[in-house]
Amino acid sequence: MKRKANYDRFPCTGISGTVVEGWEAIGALLRKHLQVNPVLAADFYPGVYEDEIIGELGDLPVTLFINTRDLMKKETEIDTMTRRFMTDDVLFGYVTNLTLDDYFDPDKLRKARRAIASAPGKVIVAGTGAARVAPPSATLLYADMARWEIQQRFRRHEVKALGIDNRSDTVSLQYKRGYFNDWRICDRYKESLFEKVDFWIDTHVAGSPKMIDKATFFKGMEQTVKTPFRVVPFFDPAPWGGQWMKDVCALDPEKENYGWCFDCVPEENSLYLEVNGVRFELPSVDLVLLKSRELLGEPVEARFGKDFPIRFDFLDTVGGGNLSLQVHPTTQFIRERFGMHYTQDESYYLLDAKEGASVYLGLKTGVDKQAMISDLRKAERGEIAFDAEKYVNKLPAKKHDHYLIPGGTVHCSGINALVLEISSTPNLFTFKLWDWQRLGLDGKPRPINVERGKEVIDWGRDTEYIRQHLVNRFTEVASGDCWREERTGLHPNEFIETRRHWFTGPVTHCTNHSVNVLNLIEGEEALVESPRGAFEPFTVHYAETFIVPAAVGEYTISPYGESAGRECATIKAYVRF
Repeated sequence: MKRKANYDRFPCTGISGTVVEGWEAIGALLRKHLQVNPVLAADFYPGVYEDEIIGELGDLPVTLFINTRDLMKKETEIDTMTRRFMTDDVLFGYVTNLTLDDYFDPDKLRKARRAIASAPGKVIVAGTGAARVAPPSATLLYADMARWEIQQRFRRHEVKALGIDNRSDTVSLQYKRGYFNDWRICDRYKESLFEKVDFWIDTHVAGSPKMIDKATFFKGMEQTVKTPFRVVPFFDPAPWGGQWMKDVCALDPEKENYGWCFDCVPEENSLYLEVNGVRFELPSVDLVLLKSRELLGEPVEARFGKDFPIRFDFLDTVGGGNLSLQVHPTTQFIRERFGMHYTQDESYYLLDAKEGASVYLGLKTGVDKQAMISDLRKAERGEIAFDAEKYVNKLPAKKHDHYLIPGGTVHCSGINALVLEISSTPNLFTFKLWDWQRLGLDGKPRPINVERGKEVIDWGRDTEYIRQHLVNRFTEVASGDCWREERTGLHPNEFIETRRHWFTGPVTHCTNHSVNVLNLIEGEEALVESPRGAFEPFTVHYAETFIVPAAVGEYTISPYGESAGRECATIKAYVRF
C-alpha cells in the first residue's frame, strides 16, 4: 500500500520578533541607522552573492565605501599561504590553522582604518572581515549562508572563495577549499561576532533578502535549543540514486532520482525561523557554535568541542544501483593525513527494503589480500571489472535490519534499499574502492582511492567476524506496559550508542547529558512532549529525523494522529560515556 506523504520538508521554529523583507525596506532601515551611527560594517560569510549585497549597499548615501577584498593580500600570496592545507589531492586537504587576520595586508588594513577615522561623512565597510576593519562602535550586520546552498553555488561556479577568485575551479576543489580552509576560518571568526552583530541578513534566495535584529536572532536560538527541533533537509541525486524518497518525501517526480537526503548534518543544513509568519533561513551550525553546551550536553562538548558528532542521512537505492564499494579511514589515519580528530564510523539501518535488497559488508574469510588489491588496481585502470562478490560478503537485507560499520570495514549498500545511515559527523572521508564501471552525474569517472583504502582496510573483518559482531546485534534492555527498548549497537569501537523503541503508548526518554538524534522508523505520526510542560508538544512524521537538545532532559514520545493506538518505533542515537 502506498504511504501518504506527510514528511515535512520545511520545518520551522515559530517566534515573534522584528523582520524586514526586501532591499528597499532594508535600505530604508539602514539609512536611519547611518543617521545615528556614521559607520556601517556589513560582514559576509563566503558564498553569499557579494555583488548583489555590495550593489544594494552602494546606493546608501556615504562618502567612503570599502570592500574588504581590496584590503587582502594578493591572490598569489594567499595561494601560497593556503597551499599546505589544500594539498595536491583532488579531494582531500588538511585542516587549516590559519585565521582571518592572516588574509589581510597589514599596510592596506592600517590605511583603511585611518581613512575611516578621518572620513568627513558616513562610511560603509563591506565583505568578509568587515568587523575587523571597522571600529567596534560601527553598526554591524552579518550576511550568513548555509553550506548546502554554498555547494549549489559552487556547482554553478557563481561565488568566490575567501580572498581568491576560484570560480573556474572544479566543484571538488571549491568544496575542498571550503571544507578544509575557508569554513573553518570563518566559523571561528563568526563565533567571535555573535554578541556584536546588530542585524542578520538572509540572502539564500537571490533578490529576496530578509533581515532580523539581534534580539530576534537570540530569541530564535534560545527557543530552538529548549525544544525538539528539525534542521531543514536537503535532497540530492546520485549515480546510484533511487525512487523511494520521491513518494515518501513528496519530491519532484520528474527528477531522474534522489540518492541522498541529509536531514541531520548541522554543519551543512539550514535552520528556519518563522518570524511573524516570515521564513528566515540561517545555518544550523550557528546553533552549534552559540549554544553548544545546551545542545550537545556538557560531557559531549568537553569531548568534541563545538562539533555536532552525530549524523543521520538517507541513501536511496530503491530502483537504483549499488553504492560504490568503499571503506572509511581509521582514527589514526584520519588524524595524521587530514588533521581530523575522529573518523567516520557508521551504520546502515534499513528503513525499508524491497525484493532483492542487499548489503555488502566485510571480506570473505580467507581472501587473498594481495590478489584483491591487485584486482582493485586493475579495475581502477579499467583493465577488468572487479568481482566484488569474490571478495566481499553480500548479505540479503530486510526492513529494520541494522548493519554496523566501524572504520576499516569494506562495505556498501546494494540495490533496492532505503538506508538510514547513522554515523559520526566527518562526512568527506570515503575511500571508494570500486564504482561498478559507471560515471558520475557530471559524466566523468568518480575518484577511486585504492591506495588510500588499502592502508585502512581491516582484513580481520571477515565473514565470521561480521556475522558475530556487525549484523543485527539486537538485545532487549527494558520494557513496560506499552513499550520495549532494544539496544542495536553500535560496535564497541564507535562512540555512538543506538536504541530502538517499539511502543503503542507513551514511552519516556531522557537525554542523559547527551544530545539525542531520533528518527520515526515505524508509524505515521508521533508526539514528543515534556512531562513538565517545558516545551510545546512537537509532532514528527514517518522518516523524519529530529534532534532533542541535551538541555531538554526528560521527554516522552507517543503514537499520534493516524497512528494513535498502533505500534510505532523510533531509533535513537546518542554519545556513549
